[in-house]
Amino acid sequence: MPRTLKRTAVVTASPEQVWDLVGDFHGLADWHPQVPPSTVGEDAAVRVFAIDGKVLARERLLSRDPGARSYTYTVLDPMLPVTEYVATLAVLPHDSGATEVVWSAHYRAAEETVPQVEAVFGDGTYGSGLAALQEKFAQR
Repeated sequence: MPRTLKRTAVVTASPEQVWDLVGDFHGLADWHPQVPPSTVGEDAAVRVFAIDGKVLARERLLSRDPGARSYTYTVLDPMLPVTEYVATLAVLPHDSGATEVVWSAHYRAAEETVPQVEAVFGDGTYGSGLAALQEKFAQR
């Protein structure tokens, strides 16, 4: 069954400033405190996350649109029982003059897997990364 996962955060910076930080597909660890640095995989569109040489995950960039300030990727090695996992990170102008960062995904999984996906990807990856962005720009 198709599922949707989404987290958002308002960041006190311009969309350009935020995109300059988050727009590099291979630079996730530059701003996300819980993600190890990635290396380029079998081609430039794949990022590989590894710790002590052990591959934890691989993700493939599907599209990147600097004008729209967004990129979309798929998880090649899901750590959870999900399929067709496609995520988008988008940086949008917010009505307040700040920036809204939207991290969302569409995937397929059984009903009993959804709470785990919400906890691991939604809160653990998306939520913690967005909170780190808010904190990073609040200190400027």
